[in-house]
Amino acid sequence: MHSLWRTLDRGTLRDIALVCLADAMVGAAFGAIAVSGGLPLWVPVVMSLLVFAGGAQFAAVGVVLSGGAPIAAVAAGLVLNARLLPFGFAIGDVLGGRWWTRLTGAHLMTDEAVAFVLRDGDPRRRHAAFWACGLGLFASWNAGVVLGALAGRGIGDTAALGLDAAFPAVLLALVLPSLAERNVRTAALRRACASGAAVAVAATPFLPAGLPVLLALTGLVLAMRAPAPPPDREVP
Repeated sequence: MHSLWRTLDRGTLRDIALVCLADAMVGAAFGAIAVSGGLPLWVPVVMSLLVFAGGAQFAAVGVVLSGGAPIAAVAAGLVLNARLLPFGFAIGDVLGGRWWTRLTGAHLMTDEAVAFVLRDGDPRRRHAAFWACGLGLFASWNAGVVLGALAGRGIGDTAALGLDAAFPAVLLALVLPSLAERNVRTAALRRACASGAAVAVAATPFLPAGLPVLLALTGLVLAMRAPAPPPDREVP
């Protein structure tokens, strides 16, 4: 473990620490929302240890608390976590060759850990960044969930504190840099988001909670079938 920290430069360690701090706060929001919504304290704690997938956890708990069926909650979590499959192919080299390291690495794989790996081309630093970020996030996320779940017992309405907006705000912060490119921005905002949101809103009065969100993925199909926008012109 000590060799991981020695391999990484101070700037990377600082960035990992800040990400861990942010995720701890989001984890606290998740624990508070789950418990104040009526779930037993052990549910978000065990879920975070065994699943360890922030977005999927928020989606599943949100579906359950809104009255949706468990199958819809599981489906929402699986759809969100499907993005980890291509991530695994992209960073498979950092997980090691032994089955137990690959299994552990798959459990610790998050968007943030993958981002730290992809921004460096050196194999040793890639390996160190993944494990340092993955282990750090696992510890900070679960600690935050426990603290939030304990605090959730005394919180009557998490919406009044804005805790329900914590994770969407983090996701928006992660997505915004990608929207600087015109092609990505056009596809995401004009096509995928608009059409997907329209489908979800139209289906909400007729389908159980959780299913309209899954149907919003049809916006991706419409975006892929639409013609690509012209490339940005270079400024002389």
